[in-house]
Amino acid sequence: MKHWHIDEVGWDQFDPAKVDPQIIPLVKAAAMVERNAADYVTYLTRVFADDPDFRAAAEHWGVEETQHGDALGRWGELADPGWNFQDAFARYRNGYKIQLDADASIRGSRTGELIARCMVETGTSSYYSALGDSTEEPALRQVCRLIAADEYRHFKLFYDHMKRYLARENLSFAKRLRIALGRIGESEDDELAYAFHCGNEPESMPYSHDRCISGYMGRAMGFYRFRHIERAMGMIFKTVGLEPRGRMSDIAAKGAWRLLCWRRDRYQAALKRAANENAGETAAAA
Repeated sequence: MKHWHIDEVGWDQFDPAKVDPQIIPLVKAAAMVERNAADYVTYLTRVFADDPDFRAAAEHWGVEETQHGDALGRWGELADPGWNFQDAFARYRNGYKIQLDADASIRGSRTGELIARCMVETGTSSYYSALGDSTEEPALRQVCRLIAADEYRHFKLFYDHMKRYLARENLSFAKRLRIALGRIGESEDDELAYAFHCGNEPESMPYSHDRCISGYMGRAMGFYRFRHIERAMGMIFKTVGLEPRGRMSDIAAKGAWRLLCWRRDRYQAALKRAANENAGETAAAA
């Protein structure tokens, strides 16, 4: 059973006066990525076709992820009454596809697949924690905290199955680390960028990965605090077989925080340049 239901959210507590305009585009994009979980369930149940326990877990995971998308989409429509979540999601589904016909993991092993899933849940848990801690809008704060708790449970789910497969496949530390870092790097691929495009830009505007990933990351990275990165680093260390707490984890968290701040500043600079260029074009047209 789900740990919560969308109708339990205090939607009647929604306060438009407390909505941060910088959060709205992020929620719209995240709603579509979360709502698209059914495709990942199809992929995972094919990869783990002979593992009924994991297949059942993946299907339950998909139900909860779909609810995340619906809750975020509902909030997006409250924050922007002119936005239609279902229309935006249909556009996203039409333009973004994942490989569904795989009969083996694209990570090279089932252990590798589960490591990648752990990285996704690490990222989403920390992200929704950051949004929930930053917003003053009551309904979004509740939704983000509920989702963050779900994502942490999902991390533990995939981690437990990963340990089971690691005992069979004996993946080396180097391979585990490479898969984890590789999946983290994929956070800036088309999945989020195209969701940002479909959620926030008109259909008449051609899709640009660079523009959209800057639009997403330039906003999203501004909501993180060091504590969110520190907690995420502990989850990453645990997944690859290192001590989640200690001197190495502390050093890595501080390094990751400095990197995030540097990249945040670069993305935000790109956003400002784009805004200035648009203002210049508008003034010239006038």
